[in-house]
Amino acid sequence: MKTVTIIGVGALGSHVLFFARNWKVAFNLIDFDRVEQKNTQSQVHTRMSLRRNKALSMAQAMQGMFGLRVGAVPHKLTALNKEALLQGSSLLIDCTDNIAARQVIQSASAEYDIPCLHGSLSAAGDFSRVVWTEHFRPDAEGAEGQATCEDGEQLPFFAIAGGHLAQEAQRFLTTGKKRSFQITPNSVLRLA
Repeated sequence: MKTVTIIGVGALGSHVLFFARNWKVAFNLIDFDRVEQKNTQSQVHTRMSLRRNKALSMAQAMQGMFGLRVGAVPHKLTALNKEALLQGSSLLIDCTDNIAARQVIQSASAEYDIPCLHGSLSAAGDFSRVVWTEHFRPDAEGAEGQATCEDGEQLPFFAIAGGHLAQEAQRFLTTGKKRSFQITPNSVLRLA
């Protein structure tokens, strides 16, 4: 069975898992962050999960709602633990929101020869990219510590972006084909 590792289960990653819940794969979730009240407006996390680790929260939610068992790693992915956490994966889905994590994921993808699909959302939640690692260039977030996608105003767009990311990952798993996109609330542009 293939193993899909989703790194970051916030605004983007939680939606990806929600849409991917019927795939015939083993899922691993990696996220060190905790669910805060503001997250419940833009992520697939509920108030019952407040102050819990996001990876553990999503694992419990998927088990409770759909009977789906997923692996959960409540730690930060770093250069020191990337081999232990990522090697053996069939596909990496990067849903992180900072350059340091993106660089670790991209280097692990190359080192361990694991395909990687990067997803990103702008801080305002009105622009997204779904890009395969061979065309991806990690960029810095807006201002350090800037809140991203927290108020839920753009929730339909988060679902659209997460849906595209899940769709392209599923396409790759079933056909081996890779497509990349740039997405706004008004358009979807195929990049490669």
